[in-house]
Amino acid sequence: MSAEPVRYGAAKLGEPVEHELPPFVYKGEQVEICVVVRRLEDGSWRGYIVFDGPPDGNGVTTADIFYAENEDDFWLSVRSLREHHLRDLYRAVSE
Repeated sequence: MSAEPVRYGAAKLGEPVEHELPPFVYKGEQVEICVVVRRLEDGSWRGYIVFDGPPDGNGVTTADIFYAENEDDFWLSVRSLREHHLRDLYRAVSE
């Protein structure tokens, strides 16, 4: 049986933590992105995306579109999104 690795600074249960993702360009404007993630009591991970949008400050968010049983699977699903997926998602929630 392998031991669980020691983790320092892990998020507290239910406390959302923002992680920046690389920005993309949409209609000539750079869109900043972050994923907000939180660990639930059952050990699962949930998260959503925040698009900061254009400089006028009208950002938009998604619902909880990420869910995983563990942290590794959560980040695997986040990393699997490509720029064209993010652009389409941004278009869907902002227009």
